[in-house]
Amino acid sequence: MSKLQSIVLAAGLVLFCLLYFGFTPKPKKIANLESKRAVASEVTDINNLIRDVQNELTSDQRSYLITLEKEIESSENESNKIELLKRLSGKWFEYRQPHIAGFYAEKIAETENTVDAWSIAGTTFAGAFKSDKEAKVKEYARNRATSAFENAISLDPTAIQPKVNLALCYVEYPVQGNPMKGILQLIELNKENPDNPLILTNLGRLAIQTGQYDKALERLGRVVELDPTNRNANCLLVQAYAETGNKEKSDFYLKKCKEN
Repeated sequence: MSKLQSIVLAAGLVLFCLLYFGFTPKPKKIANLESKRAVASEVTDINNLIRDVQNELTSDQRSYLITLEKEIESSENESNKIELLKRLSGKWFEYRQPHIAGFYAEKIAETENTVDAWSIAGTTFAGAFKSDKEAKVKEYARNRATSAFENAISLDPTAIQPKVNLALCYVEYPVQGNPMKGILQLIELNKENPDNPLILTNLGRLAIQTGQYDKALERLGRVVELDPTNRNANCLLVQAYAETGNKEKSDFYLKKCKEN
């Protein structure tokens, strides 16, 4: 996706772990009530968010979106409605509004209720992290993305991709009071799946961003041992070796990066 926010792993790790693992859950009734309030609030929020971006659209774009909305409302065929929702979601993404595109992708996932559909919704919402958006948009997108990935995981608890994506959401836009949540999730996933290339590659990338080049080289090196053609790992090794002053190795992996 894009550059993730810098995370400092060393300072205060023990304290954060205590906060994370020592958290006392709220009573179920209170948690359910807060969840319902949050959902109700977000339904209102999406209408406000759409209004906020109206001026960024051309009259032709607004007209096209309105036409699609009317077609969806009048459609009585579920398959046709899903196709129209996909077009509507795709248009909002094309118009550089991934948080709104995610809203319609979520509607598709609610109907199809598959791992792929929820993962697409989550990834679409996560696209909002890449753009220069205000805090309320990023928070809305993060909350909906994490919810979508959690739904995907509930349908297939063995699937690694949505678990990694969920953790990266928390890394990209940390939870207030628990900034280490995403990192801890990735570390736990790595313990459970020590040779998973996707997990190792993301941990390697984060290690580069926090200046932990030895860890980055170890993790990314393991990825290319498992899969020499892994382009992401090869390209990240270019940067990792360059940062450590090893031009020979950096040039070697640059060639591998271009080959793959």
